[in-house]
Amino acid sequence: MAKLTHFDDEGAARMVDVSGKAETLRDALAEGHVLMMPETLTLILDQKIVKGDVFGVARVAGIMAAKKTADIIPLCHPLSLSSIDIVFEPDKAASCVTIRATVRTTGKTGVEMEALTAVAVAGLTIYDMCKAVDRAMTVTHIRLMKKTGGKSEPFERT
Repeated sequence: MAKLTHFDDEGAARMVDVSGKAETLRDALAEGHVLMMPETLTLILDQKIVKGDVFGVARVAGIMAAKKTADIIPLCHPLSLSSIDIVFEPDKAASCVTIRATVRTTGKTGVEMEALTAVAVAGLTIYDMCKAVDRAMTVTHIRLMKKTGGKSEPFERT
């Protein structure tokens, strides 16, 4: 297992110094799910949630969250993001929505946290917009699916 880089030799938390790293194209894909009652998913798909367009608002919230990741995750580097793409895949059979966020930059550090944050906040936004009809929704399985760029090996969940 690789050494954790967010701790100094005495175990104190620190921001990693990336000044010596090369700028490369970096991207990350994260995924998560929102489980809900079948009726809730139908209301979303039929655009009958009183608060408005659930996927539209959740997409904007996820994009905003990705751009603010360094403000809420203490040791994250602030990054200039080149692209943030968030898609929603409703699954009537499983009564859930899969959220996927792809984030890209050219920089000295990766965008995994930005992609994960985008998925988490998009999921929480779906919950917020639909909680009046379904408080039992579950935002779950938020995870990194793929990462490329930098000197470390690409990662792809199998």
